[in-house]
Amino acid sequence: MTTTRLQTPDWHEFENGTELAEALADTVAQKLRAAIETRGQALLAVSGGTTPKQFFAELSRQKLDWSKVTVTLVDERFVPESSDRSNAALVRNTLLVNEASIANFIGLYHAAGDAAEAARLASAQFATLSWPLDVVILGMGTDGHTASFFPDAPNLDELLDPARTSMVDPVLTQDGGEPRLTLPLSRLIEAACVILHIEGEEKRTVLDAALIPGQAKPISAVFATSAKPVPVYWTR
Repeated sequence: MTTTRLQTPDWHEFENGTELAEALADTVAQKLRAAIETRGQALLAVSGGTTPKQFFAELSRQKLDWSKVTVTLVDERFVPESSDRSNAALVRNTLLVNEASIANFIGLYHAAGDAAEAARLASAQFATLSWPLDVVILGMGTDGHTASFFPDAPNLDELLDPARTSMVDPVLTQDGGEPRLTLPLSRLIEAACVILHIEGEEKRTVLDAALIPGQAKPISAVFATSAKPVPVYWTR
């Protein structure tokens, strides 16, 4: 079996989560400022979970014209913001505070009969935005999923199609718990900047394995299809 990697990660290693959060917040803020200067606005898509909380707190204190920034989610559970599993609630409580309290926010969840209908409603709303995204912050699970590209998703091949034209897709998954809503890979890799934020030795091992052909996981598709190196911000 060949051991040629799909892409050599642009590793940014830090001694602890605090240093990582500060550095990542500085980087994202710089890119948002540049987007605002270039096109008068900026689009930022972030991931949920427990890993980004400290980063969100640091980013929320960055000085920039947040009124010209629209924040959205890479993916979301099919739950309302009143749920403690809502990524939208996480973002509102930890990122859209301090300086960032005046940013615009567009979530993926819509009250609907099912995730497919919610995805259609979210897609219609997203069609009004000025694409592509300026910055995407991805996370990764220990199963190698990113966004809601779960290995057991029946529509995984569609989600990972780099030519897919949809805005938001539904995902039915047992691994992910509730049904999900996600931006497809095509919307992520067209962004001006895609960054992977992971923490812990286990996730680094998972990523190393995912970058070896023949041991592909959903995260592999990001590195295989991105036109430019994907920075990886990592700490033990």
